[in-house]
Amino acid sequence: VCMMQQFLSALGYQFKNPALLRRALTHPSMGPEDNQSLEFLGDAVLQLAISRTLFDRYPAVKEGKLTFARSKLVREETLYEAGRRIGLGQFIRITPGMEKEGARDNASILSDVVEAVIAAVYLDGGIEAAFALVGRLLEKPLSGDPFEQILDAKSRLNILSQQHGGHTPIYEVVASEGSAPHQTFTVRVCLGGECLGQADGPSKQAAQQAAAQQAINRINERQCNRCD
Repeated sequence: VCMMQQFLSALGYQFKNPALLRRALTHPSMGPEDNQSLEFLGDAVLQLAISRTLFDRYPAVKEGKLTFARSKLVREETLYEAGRRIGLGQFIRITPGMEKEGARDNASILSDVVEAVIAAVYLDGGIEAAFALVGRLLEKPLSGDPFEQILDAKSRLNILSQQHGGHTPIYEVVASEGSAPHQTFTVRVCLGGECLGQADGPSKQAAQQAAAQQAINRINERQCNRCD
């Protein structure tokens, strides 16, 4: 109970109907009363909350830039970091098997639960309470420049590859273990026939990003060695 109160304090919201929070924290593996429909609703509330925030803060900015900023703020990585910051993972209701597989710190699962909790707050306290929660959860990314172009590792590798030889990165899944939603994928990336990175991830996309970052590091190291 004490730990849950600490969590609610970090969340900044006290539920009138605790059953809504319980459902939001329940992974589909636990049975029919899971958080999937809340996740669906929470995604819409989150999109609206961020849209409203951007609209209010940047009334003169065009639609395209606002859309870009919103997509950056609601992406899985952003929600995952928000969930980790408030210690959400330890309260997710999951099966013992998933516990052993590290599901409490799985980016996809944690980001889904964040959306479900947003929906639970919306149903329990209304739209303003949900908007306030989104503001607290995403305070750090919202305090920065939402229009700053942040290129992911794959995009940066594409740019580097054009600058050094013009080859297109080729990604290949070389192994996969486990079953959905807890699979681990191993992906390697090659440029011009040379494999420059290989990494694991909970999804093909995550593994590709990690492999791309390895390739970037290797290319940069070579450039530094040439400078020396």
